[in-house]
Amino acid sequence: MRPIGHDDRISIFDHLDELRSRLIWCVVAFVIAFGFTYWQNSAILDIVNRPLERAQQPGKGNDPLEQAARYDRAVGLALGSIAPALRETSSALDRLASEPGVSPETRASALQAQQGLDRAARRAGAATALVPTSSGRRPVTLGVAEPFTATFTVAAYAALILILPFLLWQAYAFVLPAFDRRERRTVIPLMALAPLLFAGGVLFGYFVALPRAVDFLQNFNDDSFDILVQARDYYRFVIFFVGLMGIVFQVPIGVLILTRTGLVTVRTLWRHQGYVILGIAVVAAVITPTPDPFTMLLTMAPLVLLYELSIGLAWLLRPRDGGIRGRWEGGWNDEEDGPTDETPDPGAGTPPARVS
Repeated sequence: MRPIGHDDRISIFDHLDELRSRLIWCVVAFVIAFGFTYWQNSAILDIVNRPLERAQQPGKGNDPLEQAARYDRAVGLALGSIAPALRETSSALDRLASEPGVSPETRASALQAQQGLDRAARRAGAATALVPTSSGRRPVTLGVAEPFTATFTVAAYAALILILPFLLWQAYAFVLPAFDRRERRTVIPLMALAPLLFAGGVLFGYFVALPRAVDFLQNFNDDSFDILVQARDYYRFVIFFVGLMGIVFQVPIGVLILTRTGLVTVRTLWRHQGYVILGIAVVAAVITPTPDPFTMLLTMAPLVLLYELSIGLAWLLRPRDGGIRGRWEGGWNDEEDGPTDETPDPGAGTPPARVS
């Protein structure tokens, strides 16, 4: 694909051809990434299932299914502890039967008891080997093809997350020629910042917010229900939750866009930050399903920090010419793009209003 400059004039068909080429590259990248994630689907499913497995509260066990699982595990562990004692008793009987002066009847009884103890020890050892290594919950599948479709879906979303920087780069490269050199000073840093913030939101959602949300929802009034989590619903919830956290973490980009275009001033953002923090609290209460204030504050903290950081970055990168509004009122004189004395046509529109 030939790089296209801001001053190049190309037809709509050339634009469509470039779009087609970039879409083909995106599809190729997705197929390669999907092949890798599908190959590693067991490891990816273990990562996605981990919050659900850890949601079971030790010592509670009000769910009848949990009680049955705990009972089976306790029986297996008890049999495992009995097996060594059975083997030792069998060895003692063998030594007793070999002692001189033991009557044939006693020796026969001892050997018969020894054989029974050996069989019991082997069965106890086999039962111990069947004890599950994890007592946590796992998603269940109800349809014939659901194990395949659930694995396919998780691998596909993992591939999308893996190639997200490449997809954004292709999208940015397609729209970048529409910006002049001055506008690129704002656009390019935002382009580089977006995938980093999204990845940070996904990691925060998975490691911090998601475990607490799953733990609360799975243990809420669980003594009244037999809790079975369908794989399709659980994976949909995880994808929506971490994806929403990634989108919420785009706050700095929205703030920088508003300030760089001149629609909002840094002073306005600083003066009204109390209302913004109140709005962040409402957003945190909506995206966190738990009613406890600690989880809501845990979700609010990074958002408030991101907003304060956004104000600082907006002050450092504030436009010297008033942004779009200032350039509009000044006749769009841009020395780098060629000076002009023309002013905007009054009939073409009015400059965007500035929030103050």
